[in-house]
Amino acid sequence: MSPEPSPSLPVIAVAGLGIESSTFSPARTLAPAFHPLRGDEVMDRYPFLRAGQPLREAARWRGALVGKALPGGIVTRDAFEELAGEITTRLDAIVGSGAIDGLWYDIHGAMTVEGLDDAEAVLLARIREVVGPDVIVSTSMDLHGNVSRELAHASDLITCYRMAPHEDALDTKERAVRNLVDLLAAQPTLPSATDAADGGAAPRVRPVKAWVPVPVLLPGEQTSTRIEPAAHIYAGVPEVEATDGVVDAAIWVGYAWADEPRNRAVVVVTGWDEDAVTAGAERLARSFWEAREDFAFVAPTGSFAECLDAALASDARPYFISDSGDNPTAGGAGDMTWGLTELLARPEFAEPSGPTVIYASVPGPEAIRTAVGAGVGATVTVTAGAEVDDRHAGPLTMTGRVHAIRHGDPDAVTEVVLQVGSVFAILTELRKPYHHEHDFTDLDLDPRSADVVIVKIGYLEPELYDMAADWMLGLTPGGVDQDLERLGHRRIRRPMFPFDRAFPAEPDMSARILPASNVPLTGPDE
Repeated sequence: MSPEPSPSLPVIAVAGLGIESSTFSPARTLAPAFHPLRGDEVMDRYPFLRAGQPLREAARWRGALVGKALPGGIVTRDAFEELAGEITTRLDAIVGSGAIDGLWYDIHGAMTVEGLDDAEAVLLARIREVVGPDVIVSTSMDLHGNVSRELAHASDLITCYRMAPHEDALDTKERAVRNLVDLLAAQPTLPSATDAADGGAAPRVRPVKAWVPVPVLLPGEQTSTRIEPAAHIYAGVPEVEATDGVVDAAIWVGYAWADEPRNRAVVVVTGWDEDAVTAGAERLARSFWEAREDFAFVAPTGSFAECLDAALASDARPYFISDSGDNPTAGGAGDMTWGLTELLARPEFAEPSGPTVIYASVPGPEAIRTAVGAGVGATVTVTAGAEVDDRHAGPLTMTGRVHAIRHGDPDAVTEVVLQVGSVFAILTELRKPYHHEHDFTDLDLDPRSADVVIVKIGYLEPELYDMAADWMLGLTPGGVDQDLERLGHRRIRRPMFPFDRAFPAEPDMSARILPASNVPLTGPDE
């Protein structure tokens, strides 16, 4: 263990809960799904905060609790209260051992909790009650999170990813921490921080925040920064950040598969020059709004049947298909059988000599037990899936040869590959996303030599994207259906594009300058 940094350095606590929760999925998320880390375990989670790293040496760090869950259904109220209660209890103990100067709030931003709106703002308000109004808070988020006026107000610094897929996730978290460390280090030299009334400690100075809500709510598959118009819109973020008087700039797309008033795109620019942050925020917000009609899916789309037809007609191998409606990394239950049922019904794949197809994946704990008991090479009949989401297809019974068994996966626990005809169906004990080549090769599968690879995903993650010779996005049903208008949003603010194409008036793209976090937020909710 490295020695404790100098007592003259600031004390910074770390806390947060991260998940994106589809309100259109029947799944529910419980506390263990967050795999919470506590105390020094928290810092070990982040490479830039490990012992010996410059940021680790720049402050005295205190881990409270950080929990990150695979996207899924709504978080139960009991789970939230359990985890939120532990966060505030641990922070209270940290404060009790000496005052803290800053808090890094590491969240996703799309957590929905039973009976609560704006759960991340609720949690931060509870944290503020414990740590006090003077603590500087830096919040880091996914760009698919939601930034209500209340969350932006309670955060002194707030930022999000600038890439989708999120290849800059760790860079963003590090930026949020560095901005916090720099702000705390600069306090004695900032305007109005040098003279304290009545000889007391100088008040902490907080940057100006310009917040602009944009009435657009689109899925990530239509706003990927790989393609236009998001590519050029997000290219403007570092340009605004580089402006004199600006500390950080961020654009949130929002989370399309939850139905809350906060769900929409948002821009926040933070800095010391009110004119600069205002101009930057309005520039970014206008660019997003003006491009609303140009956002398109990141790949060719079609029904599942159309995707299969296109794959079979193509010479490109491997041909990837996204079974997007039950994507477990966007909030789908991950256990729907609809796609695999449709696939196995196709006569082209009925015999082992047919086109080789890999399908990932369907959970089935009982199916796993049967296959493991029989062993590799055995022929088994098993039933899997639809224990959570059976709205479009029920549990699927299959007879096939056990191709592979793997134990010890951190998500799936145990995986089995069942060959049914020419389809290699991956079954799991618990749901798992398949984003990496080794996810397949670890199961004695070679996705590069397959004819078709079908994955429950939206846009392809980088390794799969690089592997795919061609690709289609299947517009399949589920809790994260890409056809937003058939999901049935009721509570989002209207008008909202694309749910509304005609607006009674041009949306107000002027920046709202938020008061400092230790000054009450007033005025109507927006």
